[in-house]
Amino acid sequence: MSAAVARPAPRPHAARDVDESTGVREVYLRSLLRVQRRLALGVLGVVALPLAAVPVLFALVPALSAYRVAGLPLPWLLLGVAVHPLLLAAAAWYVRRVERTEADFTDLLSGGDSHGHGGSRSDH
Repeated sequence: MSAAVARPAPRPHAARDVDESTGVREVYLRSLLRVQRRLALGVLGVVALPLAAVPVLFALVPALSAYRVAGLPLPWLLLGVAVHPLLLAAAAWYVRRVERTEADFTDLLSGGDSHGHGGSRSDH
């Protein structure tokens, strides 16, 4: 018999924990959904508040409605044209963050770093 030190049993793989009925799957999924819900509500606030403020602004200051740019009324330009870059930027940011969150979730389940972030990120 050798005098080797007994090694502790390896910790079960996270994916195995999720597949078994240990409750881990529900915790992981709730966490993922909570993060995604928080992102969605944040984007909704960033987009909805300025959009809702424009009509309120024109109602409070009716003289602004009289301004025309290139022959078009200012309210039409703001709500019909200028809003699209805001929507596109918010959508692009949201998709990037959700994909990153899902990749982190997948990494957690697989126990690895499948998308090359090296485990530490400063952009959170």
